[in-house]
Amino acid sequence: MESLASSGAPRPHVVLVASPGAGHLIPMAELARRLVAQHDLAATLVTFATDTHSAVLSSLRAADVATAELPAVALDDLPANASIETVLLEQIGRSVPRLRALLRYIGSTAPLAALVPDFFGTVTLPLAAELGVPGYVFYPSNLTVLALMRSTVELHDGGADAGEYRDLPDPLHLPGRVSLRRAYLPDVFRNSKELVYAHIIDEGRRYRAADGFLVNTFYEIEPGNVEELKQVAEQGTFPPAYPVGPFVRSSSNEDGASACLDWLDRQPTGSVVYVSFGSAGTLSVEQTAELATGLEHSGHRFLWVVRVPSRDGEHFDMGETRGDEDDPLAWLPKGFLERTSCRGLAVPSWAPQVRVLSHPATAAFVSHCGWNSTLESVAAGVPIVAWPLYAEQKLNALVLSENVGVALRPCARADGSIAPEEIAAAVRELMEGEKGRALRRRVVDLQQAAARAWAPEGSSRRALEEVAGRWKAAAVVGKDK
Repeated sequence: MESLASSGAPRPHVVLVASPGAGHLIPMAELARRLVAQHDLAATLVTFATDTHSAVLSSLRAADVATAELPAVALDDLPANASIETVLLEQIGRSVPRLRALLRYIGSTAPLAALVPDFFGTVTLPLAAELGVPGYVFYPSNLTVLALMRSTVELHDGGADAGEYRDLPDPLHLPGRVSLRRAYLPDVFRNSKELVYAHIIDEGRRYRAADGFLVNTFYEIEPGNVEELKQVAEQGTFPPAYPVGPFVRSSSNEDGASACLDWLDRQPTGSVVYVSFGSAGTLSVEQTAELATGLEHSGHRFLWVVRVPSRDGEHFDMGETRGDEDDPLAWLPKGFLERTSCRGLAVPSWAPQVRVLSHPATAAFVSHCGWNSTLESVAAGVPIVAWPLYAEQKLNALVLSENVGVALRPCARADGSIAPEEIAAAVRELMEGEKGRALRRRVVDLQQAAARAWAPEGSSRRALEEVAGRWKAAAVVGKDK
């Protein structure tokens, strides 16, 4: 059959909306790339003026994915202590008129096939209904988080006190045999009196208006949740969720070579512990020093991406510009770099993570358990020492250690910090112990399953093919009208 592209007709056009943050933008960029390269669709990825990940956007333009930036909106009426989630939700909501105009412009040049906001952008879904196109939600996290949102809304909207904001039960039982104590809930779910709690519940209520969800996961890593959500979709109580991941950026789409890769080339195979807390994770001054001590006492080689410590108790930093006086390495304990120079490397702020994880020398990953980093680690066959910091990371750490079996959780103090001796013990166990060997076998199995998911007949590839086929059919029908 002749494709739309080869016939000269404009290809059906999918518009994707990524809320600010690397963890949202990077997997959505990979989704857009695949829609264009493998599914005969055109795509525009919409971002916001505050999102500055130029390297990601440049790589998209080279892959024939269009990009568009919505201008900044006024947010100065928000409280000074507004949570990052509240800021994101308000920013997206106030940008709806500009997005409507953009969608109408794109629709005047090609048949619109679908609108796909990410999980913070469901306020835009009425635009899909307004324009007569499918509206799907992209979930850059996993099905467990989606199940948490669904269960939370059901708890609030059922019974005599329907619609009231109330605390979740402790523990909260989720599909996939996840029993979630309050300590492992994402911060925004812990206190029903906080403004952001109401925002998140409202966001979850809007999920019901979606035609479906595209989730950055694959069957073998969450089989229980896949089956549970398939059943509720068949019952008509929740939109269908399609596991279409893992979306892991190619190493060719990262920034250029780094000195840390040259250092890794000189290390023995399977000897290095990689330490990184993502693009926004920060430790306190005290915890940075304790991590240094733990790595030193572990006796193992390490590559540590060091960020400037937090001085206000927060573990989340979007990366504001800092002066030269904030050299991350200057915050390490006195003499640490000299004492560990023969077996360790500390690099400031950034490393090409996909290349590092896939390097033969890398054997373990001390990680914040952000879902992008988790999938990158699984795709490379590298087990994890789980050190969650914010958002849904504690939930991820619980699932990865107790359900999936690819992560080791060191014992933490009541405030979530980890003592140096626990850090050292966790590293040694993962590198030398029987539990570490079991985790390594399991993660290699999942590595192979992740590769199969996107093989020509893989489950994720077929799921996205099914959705893309529906979009193209809807675009043709819409055009005929």
